[in-house]
Amino acid sequence: MSEINWWALLAGALIGYAFGSLSPAAAAARIRGADLRSIGSGNLGATNAARAMGVGVGVVVGLLDVVKGFLPVWFFSRYGDPCGQVAGLAAVLGHVTSPLLKGRGGKGVATSLGAILAVEPMWAIPVLVGFGVTVALTRQVGIGSVIGSVLLIPTSFLLWDGWAGVVFAVGLTAIVLYRHRRNMRSYLTQLRTRQLPQR
Repeated sequence: MSEINWWALLAGALIGYAFGSLSPAAAAARIRGADLRSIGSGNLGATNAARAMGVGVGVVVGLLDVVKGFLPVWFFSRYGDPCGQVAGLAAVLGHVTSPLLKGRGGKGVATSLGAILAVEPMWAIPVLVGFGVTVALTRQVGIGSVIGSVLLIPTSFLLWDGWAGVVFAVGLTAIVLYRHRRNMRSYLTQLRTRQLPQR
């Protein structure tokens, strides 16, 4: 194993977090005069932006969120894979706990996808397939995001890229699951009463 560049690791964490804390959804809402917190799930992410401002805006927000996860990993990976992975995790944390939004943010799905694409593009295939199949069956983007993120962990073992990659996968999954905890509780509750959730 090559020696870790601790200065690059620290810089990746700080810059990744700062970059991730920028919110395209909040910026679009400000321009459009929309209040995302009072619409749909109240989430400051691409899905709710699409609900509030149209699919086109939602797609643009989603793509920008992907870029937020991709660029820090791409840049800091030149100093070693761990530096890129830490930068990616930090970007996702910045997205979900943005200090610019008083600790609020999105749910980390698109930004996680960007980080995954930069770390190991092949990992994105089972994640996206799991997401797509689940959404098709349940009509629930949140549940699809949960299943897709959970699949990242076995994928990191099957498409082995070292233990650092596994830690990266577990970290991303933990963030996404935590941010979707209300979706999961709501979905399970409504399944028990045989009702499909509305979001």
